[in-house]
Amino acid sequence: MKAYLYITILLFTGQFIPAVEPLVVAHRGASGEAPENTIPAFELAWKQGADAIEGDFHLTKDGQVVCIHDGNTKKVAGENLVVKNSTLAELKRLDVGGKKGASFGGTHIPTIAEVFETIPSKKKIYIEIKCGLEIVTPLLQEVVKSNLEKEQIVFICFDANVIRAIKVKAPKFKAYWLCSLKKNQGGAVIPSLKSALATLQEVKADGMSSSRDGVDDRFIAGLQRGGFEHHVWTVNDARTAQWFLDRGTRSVTTDFPGRIKDALEARD
Repeated sequence: MKAYLYITILLFTGQFIPAVEPLVVAHRGASGEAPENTIPAFELAWKQGADAIEGDFHLTKDGQVVCIHDGNTKKVAGENLVVKNSTLAELKRLDVGGKKGASFGGTHIPTIAEVFETIPSKKKIYIEIKCGLEIVTPLLQEVVKSNLEKEQIVFICFDANVIRAIKVKAPKFKAYWLCSLKKNQGGAVIPSLKSALATLQEVKADGMSSSRDGVDDRFIAGLQRGGFEHHVWTVNDARTAQWFLDRGTRSVTTDFPGRIKDALEARD
């Protein structure tokens, strides 16, 4: 058995919860080595043994779901087009790979359908919704057309209202609320565990995906006692990844999936 497979996790309450194999999730693909949110990045992640990929998605002017982090193209392409005010054809003409290296020149913004086509059997995609409620219906339509199994799809979003909408329209899919945790000067986690649990319960989320910083043992254990999964981003060193997995965190999102996967497996 690999070193990062755990039989049980002892929570502070004395409860034992069966562990499952944790997932290494490629953040925007293998974005440490390839242009983020592109087909080359996702294909590299699969080659490196990632269990899942994570991508960011916006809705175009003509109703297409495209994979890009920001609401505009300035960072990835140099030219500044606003995604929601641009057509798919206008976005497709941009080179979003050249900045990462000459070998990636000519790489284009992919549609979600193109991203889906890269996903091997039994592997997963974490779909981060970067805009608002307007994307929910066309996004779910793309999911249906993909013929992926429901277990292969996970939705994530910082906007709790979007998570609520996903769980209303497509309750069979898992959906996690994204939250960046911070500690105040007194050392208290913001938002508090009580507040986080209230939000998760209200929108019927399956769990929380939190920032790496700010979270502690008590917070993770509290989520688990409340019946929610914990996931974490963005972790690029094996020691930190192992710390979270030791506490029952269900997935670790990283820019370097191959490096993290190899390091965890080497602990066997």
